[in-house]
Amino acid sequence: MNGLSIHRSWFRLHRFFFRLLSFQPLPAHNARVDSTANDRIVIIGAGPAGLTAAYELSRHGRTGIILESDNVVGGIARTVERDGYRFDIGGHRFFTKVQQIEKLWDEMLGEPMLDRPRMSRIYYGGKFYDYPLKATNALKNMGIFNAATCMMSYGMARLKPNPSPKNYEEWVTNQFGSKLFNMFFKSYTEKVWGIPCSQIGADWAAQRIKGLSLGEAVRNALFGQKKGGVVKTLINTFRYPRLGPGQLWEACAKTLQGWGWELRMQTRATGLALQNGRVTSVTATSKEGQSETIPASHVFSSMPLRTLLQIMEPPPPADVMTAANQLAYRDFLTVVLVIDKPEVFPDNWIYIHEPQVKMGRIQNFKSWSPEMVPDPSKACLGLEYFVNEGDELWSMADDKLIELGYRELMQIGLAGGAMVKGYVVRMPKAYPVYDTGYQQRLDTIRAFLMTIGNLYCVGRNGQHRYNNQDHSMATAIIAARNVALGETRDPWAVNEDAEYHEISKTERQAPITPRTGNDPVPPQRSGAQAVHEHAEPVPAVAVIGDPQAAATEHMALEGQRDAAIVIEDPPG
Repeated sequence: MNGLSIHRSWFRLHRFFFRLLSFQPLPAHNARVDSTANDRIVIIGAGPAGLTAAYELSRHGRTGIILESDNVVGGIARTVERDGYRFDIGGHRFFTKVQQIEKLWDEMLGEPMLDRPRMSRIYYGGKFYDYPLKATNALKNMGIFNAATCMMSYGMARLKPNPSPKNYEEWVTNQFGSKLFNMFFKSYTEKVWGIPCSQIGADWAAQRIKGLSLGEAVRNALFGQKKGGVVKTLINTFRYPRLGPGQLWEACAKTLQGWGWELRMQTRATGLALQNGRVTSVTATSKEGQSETIPASHVFSSMPLRTLLQIMEPPPPADVMTAANQLAYRDFLTVVLVIDKPEVFPDNWIYIHEPQVKMGRIQNFKSWSPEMVPDPSKACLGLEYFVNEGDELWSMADDKLIELGYRELMQIGLAGGAMVKGYVVRMPKAYPVYDTGYQQRLDTIRAFLMTIGNLYCVGRNGQHRYNNQDHSMATAIIAARNVALGETRDPWAVNEDAEYHEISKTERQAPITPRTGNDPVPPQRSGAQAVHEHAEPVPAVAVIGDPQAAATEHMALEGQRDAAIVIEDPPG
């Protein structure tokens, strides 16, 4: 593919995404079109996916019920407040490659976001490494001998690669060598997932490392910077709501209620009745234990996929339930410490690769937004621990966790001052686990879900995919448009960058559904400029990571070439 064709492909890709996710202005709530008389839309979960689905449905005159099991909206993108201190569950930057989602964030929030400088480091071997790694800093910390060993190890891995890496350890060693794997991948990854790297799927590494994270930073520092492209996890600045991500989702929920949505907090979905390949009702149970059966014409679910299958009646087939029960999750807790010092360190966050401490990452909430910390003479740090629900750390009393956190902070030399107070926040099922065999289980589950015509699984836990806010939002938008406009796009075909892949691995030969030019037009505010769509085939998109895969993709697209875009990423 020559430079001109790549340029044309990117131009067509940009045009396609604009058509796919072009957001027309929302109607004011008093001008909202009434829902279809027979509609009874139920959305399970008030996180980014669930609220975005409701927001998009509102554009087309639809309302319904949102069930949220917690007492706050936003899911893992919430902002928790204690004594005026506000903090994230994991830290959420607002950056996306899809301009329309960025515009949607602005519309939901209703006020300008902050532009924040990005600074983060890695703590390993008692030293701090810049992240992204800088060659001078890395060489100084490693020393000439270790740096030379890394280069030799990398060279050997590239000369004699494993032809079919089956797990994370083999994949990373293939790409970077065993020395770099042990220095910059093994300890932190095993902290996060709680299992050996040899038990983590290779596709997890392929998705999250290639061009996106620590591996690229290491390679750039030691072996030269690649040209072109924005590396999503290595951007220098990011946008952030003044009061944290929860501010945006709280504003969104309030807007939806004004548009007629019923939001039931602390209410769990405890049953899903199936009949003739459709969901007929959802059982909702309040915190007091009172249950109600809600008739449903369409159901959007962002609840954990395993739990969704478990509450279905009649139960799914035995092989599907076996696959669902084997899906694994990683839970998460944050120990928040208020330190009696205006600034402990300037970073937004620091990765802790040191195996001698249990914490995995430290957030500095004042560096995210000064307004997250009400007292300018204090710092507020979030010490993150990746755990399993019910294990020793998860079950530890809050005061003991706070003591542990401060002790570990002192151990690595980052306490900076006396601890004034502390808090603990636990988040179950924060991360879907990509262990070996998970993809086969997911394929079995998805094949069953495809037989249920009015059930749409969206978001991170809804699809058991570890992706970001914009990805969750994109899956919800596509699902909502399927209901509101009769489109037939697949929400599972959104990749980790919130880009829509019309052709997925399991659906290469599926026919491409053209737009007719007669699709319903959502209402808009007066004076708004409409975005018109032309009656032309929707192109298929596939991102290919290596020449061999590119050749396979070209073969799969034979006969559909005019309607497809193939972008060949450089290997590595």
